[in-house]
Amino acid sequence: MQEDILIQISNKIKETRKFQKKTVQELATEAQVSKGLISQIENNRTVPSLPVLMNIVLALKVDLKDFFEGISHNKESTQKVIIKTPADYHPFEKETAKGFKYKRILTRNMDAGPVDTVLLELKKGARRTNMITTDAYEYKYILKGQVEYQIENDQYVLNEGDSLFFDGRLPHKPANVGDEDALMLIIYYFITTGR
Repeated sequence: MQEDILIQISNKIKETRKFQKKTVQELATEAQVSKGLISQIENNRTVPSLPVLMNIVLALKVDLKDFFEGISHNKESTQKVIIKTPADYHPFEKETAKGFKYKRILTRNMDAGPVDTVLLELKKGARRTNMITTDAYEYKYILKGQVEYQIENDQYVLNEGDSLFFDGRLPHKPANVGDEDALMLIIYYFITTGR
């Protein structure tokens, strides 16, 4: 599955770092950025500026031509109708969290910026321990189960058929509080302009 260019760049950074057996901290130190920023970039939670991207590529000691080889514009972005079957859904890991299983359905660049559509399966009892942020507006639709979202200091319990939209830059964390596995459709509207 071809993905949006920004997603492809994030994945290439992560794959190259892992292939080189570098930790996130080692890459961050060499690129002169924070560990948190590298993690957010690798997990498609923020878009790196051009200078930061160049520092990361240089820290990976990869020739620019080699780094960008294979990264291409998504041909789907010119199609007016796109159909995806479950076989087309691409599993990926945003960050290590037990019981969280993401599948990317579609990534597409819109006039306002990239839009990423994913399925998230939360195993029974799955919960994050730390609050996270994303440089995106997030839309969540509960397909199955019961999920609690903590956004800043407020808790919201969502049941099958409920939906939630919020600014992902607010600290948040989900938890499966139901008696079965939960399944959510998530759409990230990435913010590419200044805060």
